[in-house]
Amino acid sequence: MKISAVRCVEYTGTMDHQNVFWEERLIRPVDIYPQFREEGPSWPLERVGTDAYRLTEAFVHIETDDGASGTGGSITREQAYLIERNMAPLLLDQDPLATERLWDILYRYCVHGRKGVEMQAISALDCALWDLKGRHFGVPVYVLLGGPARDAIPAYASALGYSLEPDRVRERAADIVRQGYTGTKWFPRHGPTDGIEGMRRNVELVATLRETVGPDVDIMVDAWMSWDVPYTLRMADLLAEYGPHWLEEPVLPDKPESYAEIRQRIGYGGAGPRAGRILVAGGEHEYTRWGIHGLLRAGAVDVCQPDTYWAGGISEMLKIAALAGAYDVQLIPHGHSVPANAHFSFAQPPTLVPLLEYLIKWNALRQWFLKYPVHPADGVVTPPQRPGLGMELDEDKIESRQELRFT
Repeated sequence: MKISAVRCVEYTGTMDHQNVFWEERLIRPVDIYPQFREEGPSWPLERVGTDAYRLTEAFVHIETDDGASGTGGSITREQAYLIERNMAPLLLDQDPLATERLWDILYRYCVHGRKGVEMQAISALDCALWDLKGRHFGVPVYVLLGGPARDAIPAYASALGYSLEPDRVRERAADIVRQGYTGTKWFPRHGPTDGIEGMRRNVELVATLRETVGPDVDIMVDAWMSWDVPYTLRMADLLAEYGPHWLEEPVLPDKPESYAEIRQRIGYGGAGPRAGRILVAGGEHEYTRWGIHGLLRAGAVDVCQPDTYWAGGISEMLKIAALAGAYDVQLIPHGHSVPANAHFSFAQPPTLVPLLEYLIKWNALRQWFLKYPVHPADGVVTPPQRPGLGMELDEDKIESRQELRFT
């Protein structure tokens, strides 16, 4: 069996949704400059009438000479360009089951792409190869990885894109609890340049959440790389009475020493006056085993959050899991792709990977074209039963398609 084609295809369809989809965006590092602070949604969508949005998503398909195939995605046009121009020729006529060999070839060839869009493209190809491998053997990918290690994984609900108005927060948080989730993550809008009023509104958000969900539901706070050490320490003091489970990405990813300082001063690993209260999470914007190893070696995080579709794919996540286990740090993959994360997580011990992130709005988009999406029920995800990663597309939702070619 040899790889005969690597194709990037863009699909268009119409998703019914009566209300505004992105109600609020998250804080961004660039928001320290006023011209960016009031910008709208980071991922704009095209409205169709009053009750629908037009969706366009690209996927990569790897095909073989004996009919086996695998799908990865969704991907961006930038990733598709790199795949079509630089990476597809490296895969043609190769054995698709030799995932370790193919990953190493791509990594060595794209030596300037150890981080960023090129590694994201490699990640998508790796996931497509695992989908192909599972389909070829007729089993879910977690079986090939040695799972399932358990019957269900608790999911926590990430409320990216939800309104931060207190009444709406109460409504959505209460609904999250009703759905059986025992943890929820929210994204405060304010940072170091927003002064005392911004701090007050951040505190109001977390206080409203705690009042709504009660004492037994975990609250996570994601600063999306947009705070700094002094601001994070101050926010940790202000939020302590509401018992946040973790603070996520408090500083830019290239500052592991700042992560480590925050962890020592507010986290379980510290010994200062703030110690013993809040976990520090991060790693979403780090890449490969080498990048994650830097975070772990620095003692930067209690919870490590690489993204399967960014950090190197399933093949690389296996190496990252071994590292996290050696450092006794929890690994909870960033929730960009629930299908890939679910298969990876079901092959890991529950002490290493205790939770699955479910970005509610993001997965409504990213799984919309999938025929068999993975959604939590009663707050948990059970092992998917489809062969591969379950990446079959739903033909009934595809209105048009375009093969992306850049030559």
